[in-house]
Amino acid sequence: MPFVRIDLSKKHPTDFAQQVGNIVYGAMREHINVPEDDKFQVITRHDSNELVIPKSYLGIEYSEDIIFIQVTLNAGRTTEMKKVFYKAICDGIVERLKVRPQDIFINLVEVNKENWSFGNGEMQYAPKD
Repeated sequence: MPFVRIDLSKKHPTDFAQQVGNIVYGAMREHINVPEDDKFQVITRHDSNELVIPKSYLGIEYSEDIIFIQVTLNAGRTTEMKKVFYKAICDGIVERLKVRPQDIFINLVEVNKENWSFGNGEMQYAPKD
């Protein structure tokens, strides 16, 4: 049930953005136990002035090719699973799309299961009474 937001520059073609989404989905399926068809993504392409980044942070230098990936998902994955997940996304984007690894920014937002409604105004994962 992850919800993925991908933000990147408009200088990248539309199909590039879709490929990033597919790489993220593949890593979710393979490394953090996301079921088939659980693919909810919003991909937004921005003008260069709409992506605000420092020249560097924590010794990592960024470029205008930066890709922001934010995944909201249920809490409970181990630190090791998250590390493998980050690496799989980075490796996939670097290998297939030739982006510098320094320009792949990933953020996880963990929530409780009751924080989701997949439609009909219902809490599909409501706690059992």
